[in-house]
Amino acid sequence: MKIMVGGLTAGVGFGAVTSLVNALSSPYVELGMPLAGTVWAKAAKVLSLLMDAGWSWAALAVGMGWLAGTRARGALGGALALIAASVAYYVTDAFVLGAPLALFATETVKWSAAGLLFGLVLGVVGAAIRRPGLIGLLAALTVPVGAAVQMVVMPPRPHLTLTPAIVVAEVIVWTAAVLGAGWAFYRFWAARRAVGAG
Repeated sequence: MKIMVGGLTAGVGFGAVTSLVNALSSPYVELGMPLAGTVWAKAAKVLSLLMDAGWSWAALAVGMGWLAGTRARGALGGALALIAASVAYYVTDAFVLGAPLALFATETVKWSAAGLLFGLVLGVVGAAIRRPGLIGLLAALTVPVGAAVQMVVMPPRPHLTLTPAIVVAEVIVWTAAVLGAGWAFYRFWAARRAVGAG
């Protein structure tokens, strides 16, 4: 029960905050207009580039799986988090844009279905991080490697030119990916040394 509430709460929070940050970062949305050209708009743009990336949504499901601890609860937590995040994202978008919720129905259903599928898998991956050995290492590398792959294949560049916000976002992602991979390898080798010493 706790993982269900946690998954729903984390998902709703993540989806709503992502939508709000997107709105705050845009000078074309009523919420973001007063911030246009300020340091707050630039900070919101960096957060928008980070939170609206596929790897960060995957990290939500992996994190819920890690917190859940077991494969079954991890799958449930990951799926609930991504479904709740998708619904909250589009409900918040409708509210922020002053648009009817029905306008977002197709996208909500599509991304909720994807959230179910990927949430189940990524939640199990998150639960596997606790396992020792190669399985735990590969599970722990999922988000850092996914972030690095997305940075190469689909970098967060909504414009043709590099802006300071894009550069900052890319530096944050690459730094986090390296630190995350470093943590995964450190944990793996520390566990192997402990087994070898015992």
